[in-house]
Amino acid sequence: MSLRLLTGAAALALTAGTASADYAITILHTNDFHSRFEPISKYDSTCGEEDNAAGECFGGSPRLQTAITEAKERAGNYLLVDGGDQFQGTLFYTYYKGKLAAEMMNQMGYDAMTVGNHEFDDGPEVLRGFVDSVDFPVLMSNADLSAEELLKGEIQKSTIIEKDGEKIGLIGLTPVDTDELSSPGKNVVFTDPVDSVQAEVDKLTEEGVNKIVVLSHSGYHTDLRVAEETTGVDVIVGGHSNTLLGDMDGAEGPYPTMVKDTAIVSAYAYGKFLGELNVTFDDDGNVTEASGAPLIMDAAVTEDAATKERISEAAEPLDEIRNKVIGESTAEIVGSRDMCRAEECPMGNLVADAMLDRVKDQGVDIAITNGGGLRASIDAGDVTMGEVLTVLPFQNTLSTFQVTGAVIKEALENGVSQMEEGGGRFPQVSGMSFTVTPSAEVGSRISDVMVGEAALDEGATYGVVSNNFVRNGGDGYAMFTTAENAYDFGPDLADVAAEFIAAKTPYEPYTDGRITIAE
Repeated sequence: MSLRLLTGAAALALTAGTASADYAITILHTNDFHSRFEPISKYDSTCGEEDNAAGECFGGSPRLQTAITEAKERAGNYLLVDGGDQFQGTLFYTYYKGKLAAEMMNQMGYDAMTVGNHEFDDGPEVLRGFVDSVDFPVLMSNADLSAEELLKGEIQKSTIIEKDGEKIGLIGLTPVDTDELSSPGKNVVFTDPVDSVQAEVDKLTEEGVNKIVVLSHSGYHTDLRVAEETTGVDVIVGGHSNTLLGDMDGAEGPYPTMVKDTAIVSAYAYGKFLGELNVTFDDDGNVTEASGAPLIMDAAVTEDAATKERISEAAEPLDEIRNKVIGESTAEIVGSRDMCRAEECPMGNLVADAMLDRVKDQGVDIAITNGGGLRASIDAGDVTMGEVLTVLPFQNTLSTFQVTGAVIKEALENGVSQMEEGGGRFPQVSGMSFTVTPSAEVGSRISDVMVGEAALDEGATYGVVSNNFVRNGGDGYAMFTTAENAYDFGPDLADVAAEFIAAKTPYEPYTDGRITIAE
């Protein structure tokens, strides 16, 4: 079996001809795997064994194992790295935390990874357990860990590894707003990505390293900035924004994207692709050629039998929970990242409606939830608990509280402040409607806010339901941290959504214009 490329190699030759001292290496890379150990559907959610046998599924650790093995053999000299967010996303993480990810990454032979924001979802303790379990360095340059005893000295800013007689410098990068996106605790302080990377580049250069790769879980736009504003970085392996690069439909840019002399690559998410970048350096460590493409992990990639058996074994404790049918849907419930982080989406309406319905007898007027908390779509037909948990994997609880209309307006402005970057803070709502004007200045984008049939009164007090992550300031919602009568310990959001679907089955997905995008 041979891997097929989704697209032709996007080659960029920076010089004509190569000298005998040239050094070639293949960088194999993944990012934003999110515990998708089993195959996924075209909706990035669970794909059943029947559909997998029919060739309709993608990814999964067994395919990834085959692809990595073959790519290593093809390359000879290779580097296998990950751009962060191995944690969170399915019941596998809920049950095993980082243990299964560590096992699979060790088996596949990763050389290094960076810390993603979701690696902090269960605090420093679970991340420390993962770091202790893996056979490779876990990196993060833009964080001060000196006050966090569990991580101090365990996670390095950069490292040097030797490949085919040459030293390669690796630097990790994590979102600067991880304290808003996850739960790192108050002892971890995040710093500017450009300054942090440049400091490590300078350190590595002083140690005689002239080939430097940044593992960046900071998003494509930050990667572009890092490449533009630093010197000495040869390759950036991206993550966080789930960006697909290449010549295929849906790609955000070329593979690699060149900024000055830096090659930027990213391979979407969920193990759906394995990135394969072939890089040639001259004797001075300058990139003279960078070419490659993401390899799609579709049915043409044979699943490794031993890995498939291991994942099936690991899935046994989860099957009873996730195979339970809780209702049905008359059509696909769209929960795609692109839609739910930029406009009203059917999954956002479902979840926000379910939240509001659950507390409607508690004097609650509106529901606000973050679009980034919605992690998949659900296809038409039977809806299982496993599908609901794939959409809502974070074990967030319902939070109720009271704030003024002015605070609600401020919260909505925060929610739409990162629309261009696909920020997860985009608000999906129920019990209210509003208009957003993306062309307006950040902070002045929200208008025509209605609560029920009445205009928002900024001086009045409203009851709000959200999730505990948002209520405690996650995704920039700091204005909710001082809310009155806050109670953060309601039922699990996934259970609330499942019970709502069951009560409304067959559920009919819809949008109704509660969010208007103005020109």
